[in-house]
Amino acid sequence: MSKTCVVVVSGSLERLQMAAMVTSVAAVSGHETLVFLSMNALPYFIKGRSIKAPVEGEMGELMREKKVPEFKTLFEQAVELGEARVYPCSMAMDVLAVEKQDLESYLGEPTGLTKFLDDASGSQVWTF
Repeated sequence: MSKTCVVVVSGSLERLQMAAMVTSVAAVSGHETLVFLSMNALPYFIKGRSIKAPVEGEMGELMREKKVPEFKTLFEQAVELGEARVYPCSMAMDVLAVEKQDLESYLGEPTGLTKFLDDASGSQVWTF
């Protein structure tokens, strides 16, 4: 079995959506899939927050218009239906002053970049 690792730092809709699509397809295809949420991506995974990710261009606007399944839904389904684990960045959590219980329930234990990179060693890594 192969391993796919996804690092998500962008807060734009298109990049969040693509990261979620790579994650969900890899996970349901039987790949062990690890996701690291940090920087501008992490605020979208705080429970109860209803902020919308800004679009970069026409594709983002079209995705909203056509009601493409939201990136958070795809990440959650990847965890539930596949081999995905989604980890919040512990440093970003400190900066945002959020605790584990403040985050979506399907996220794993907070982890640091050093640990994530160690776990990702030898795998395919995607960055968004």
